Amino acid sequence: MPTGNILVADDDAAIRTVLNQALARAGYEVRTTGQAATLWTWAAQGLGDLIITDVVMPDGNAFDLLPRIKRVRPELPIIVMSAQNTFMTAIKASERGAYEYLPKPFDLKELVAVVGRALSRPHGEGMAKSASAEAEDIPLVGRSAAMQDVYRALARLMPIDLTVMITGESGTGKELVARALHDYGKRRTGPFVAVNMAAIPKDLIESELFGHEKGAFTGALTRSSGRFEQAEGGTLFLDEIGDMPMEAQTRLLRVLQQGEYTTVGGRIPIKTNVRIVAATNKDLRILINQGLFREDLFFRLNVVPIRLPGLRERVEDIPDLVRHFFGIVEREGLPRKQLDSEAMDALKRYRWPGNVRELENLVRRLSALYPQETITRPIIDAELQPPAATPMQSASLAPPDRPENLTAAVERRMAEYFGSFGDGLPPPGLYHRVLREIEPPLIAAALAATRGNQIRAAELLGLNRNTLRKKIRELDMQVVRSFR
Repeated sequence: MPTGNILVADDDAAIRTVLNQALARAGYEVRTTGQAATLWTWAAQGLGDLIITDVVMPDGNAFDLLPRIKRVRPELPIIVMSAQNTFMTAIKASERGAYEYLPKPFDLKELVAVVGRALSRPHGEGMAKSASAEAEDIPLVGRSAAMQDVYRALARLMPIDLTVMITGESGTGKELVARALHDYGKRRTGPFVAVNMAAIPKDLIESELFGHEKGAFTGALTRSSGRFEQAEGGTLFLDEIGDMPMEAQTRLLRVLQQGEYTTVGGRIPIKTNVRIVAATNKDLRILINQGLFREDLFFRLNVVPIRLPGLRERVEDIPDLVRHFFGIVEREGLPRKQLDSEAMDALKRYRWPGNVRELENLVRRLSALYPQETITRPIIDAELQPPAATPMQSASLAPPDRPENLTAAVERRMAEYFGSFGDGLPPPGLYHRVLREIEPPLIAAALAATRGNQIRAAELLGLNRNTLRKKIRELDMQVVRSFR
């Protein structure tokens, strides 16, 4: 049977009663109070083996009280509860020495389990202290249970140099999480360097990561530093790690194992001091089974996994996200906007294939294109409807829901043009003329199918994002502008 004396501080009498009953049933002695001053008196007198406290109380704030308690009783575990369930709340709890942070409403079984772990822990173990985290622009938004799990993981990881693997669909905010790990961790004074594996030609990835010496290959006229060198002392974010070719995977594994690398064309090993954060929207275990990703590299990168939920898994966060994005575009000079309740309900029912990025793009369109201050349900319904296909698309393209449909569409169109020539050659320049006709509706169809999400459209077309963006600019496509 567990033993220990628990001090509970919360200004809500109902919560004090519930906690008292649950902890007493678990075998603990409990004292409760609704005042920060009383909690401080008890702690200073040496009472209690553990504290459970709300953040905001009538006569004070727990974040101000925690450092005082820690100075007189550094080994006393403190569990912080809060209804202000933001990223910054988790960070502040961590930096002020809390053992654990629990968002309200909390699960009583989970709380009792946390109490048990805290009382049986080695001295000094708990949430790692992070760097000071006072900021106006909160990098991550959301109060849902799914995001609370992310916040607590980040609070523990920020000051620790463990390698982190972030997984999640495109548009869920993987780079934001990587930046948060850097900006609020002990490497915040060092550089944050991001590199997207999908955006670099495969034969240049090793040079991009590790640098190259003069004369290492044709065109290497001078020595060039790589991303590892540029990130020295800071964080290297390897986005879309699933697109890294096998040769580069082998070299990266060597860096993770030995802490050193050689430049392309170089012979002298270079020691490196960077924190690696990797991200992917693919299932790396499937790639491993297909022989496309090294299993040993996966285990090296997946030391601490963080999964970001899709927006449809956290629809309760949509109002906060909408307000956040409206605030951003207003600071950028666009008019102030708001949504009525029916419009907000429509957003919550939508499936959001493009996740938070798609929502941000929608907010920007609403701010830029509609004169009224209050956005209504009919506007949202119109914006979330799939765009109608153009005559060219209807005649030439199958429904763009799978890559093979797009491929089949191209093959059909090419057969129409070239099939009549038999074994002979088509007239000079015809191929390029066909390509110019096919590309715009093909790209438009992919963008329509993904609601303007260029990452997903690029995957559908078998292109990398930079190539797709270049083509969009070159073609000056009218259909694309509605998605910007």
